[in-house]
Amino acid sequence: MNILNQAIAWYSANMNYWSITALMTIESSFIPFPSEVVIPPAAYVAEDPASALATTGNYPIDVLLIVLFGTLGALLGAVINYGLSIWLGRPLIYKFADSRLGHALLLSGEKIQKAETYFNDHGRISTFIGRLIPGIRQLISIPAGLSRMHFGQFLLYTAMGAFIWNTVLALLGYVANGQKEMIEQYSHELSVAIVVILVLAIVGYVVYRRIKRQ
Repeated sequence: MNILNQAIAWYSANMNYWSITALMTIESSFIPFPSEVVIPPAAYVAEDPASALATTGNYPIDVLLIVLFGTLGALLGAVINYGLSIWLGRPLIYKFADSRLGHALLLSGEKIQKAETYFNDHGRISTFIGRLIPGIRQLISIPAGLSRMHFGQFLLYTAMGAFIWNTVLALLGYVANGQKEMIEQYSHELSVAIVVILVLAIVGYVVYRRIKRQ
């Protein structure tokens, strides 16, 4: 049994708000861990009383609090990346990403560069939209730290993006009845759909404001 399967087995036996927060903190930092195995199963358990009693040891959990504690964990992990980026600086971040340990953590200078390019192209709002994009979500906090983005704005945008993503995962877990394969299959498509909707909404708002001023 590999480390991921061991973590999933431990989580299944210790599913509560604190384990959700801890695992989402890990997921949001530079350590590779899928949020799809944290939020959706918890949401399914919360809506299935029999499963909840068997899994959480008579400790009731609520879907809204699952999303909130998951968002808290995502925020903590993002702050870790943000702080490490400021502390280490760009040269050490890239050197670590291309090291043997960095590769073991599924990092690379190319991935960091991709996240930094995305941040530079889209500005500070990318810390919000980036939380919804696979491959960017866990790393977008690094260029935010490297550029020393205003910390208050960083927290706000990150929390908003993480809350939306966790809400989607919770709904997906409920609809998919906790089936891991179905959750993995549709989580990517949903994230793309959300980003498209957000972009269209932002473009529509900008166009509306310009027409109103004219």
